[in-house]
Amino acid sequence: VQLQACGGGLVQAGDSLRLSCAASGRTFSGDAVGWFRQAPGKEREFVAAISWPGRNTYYRGSVKGRFAISRENVKNMVYLQMNGLKPEDAAVYYCAASRGSSVFYSDDNIRYWGQGTLVTVSS
Repeated sequence: VQLQACGGGLVQAGDSLRLSCAASGRTFSGDAVGWFRQAPGKEREFVAAISWPGRNTYYRGSVKGRFAISRENVKNMVYLQMNGLKPEDAAVYYCAASRGSSVFYSDDNIRYWGQGTLVTVSS
């Protein structure tokens, strides 16, 4: 099973990016999925999660109102729309699939991890 994340890049503060995550080898069927990030020298932190099949979402406080997680179950894709990016959002972003179907806010129950995509935000 592989989770492939893409969509990162270098942007200026205030810009937007959309990250995508695709699963190969299996589907996201039944899984809650989400995004984590890790900045240099910092611990990995939770960003957002969406339940299966997509009714509920959960965000860390600092991104609430700016980021939006969504999923297209038919396409087996998960997205993270990031608006109003700030320099403190810069990090490697990882998609992750949970063992359960409910939203999560930690990595305790993660079954699969993606390889990460780098987001750089200049001030």
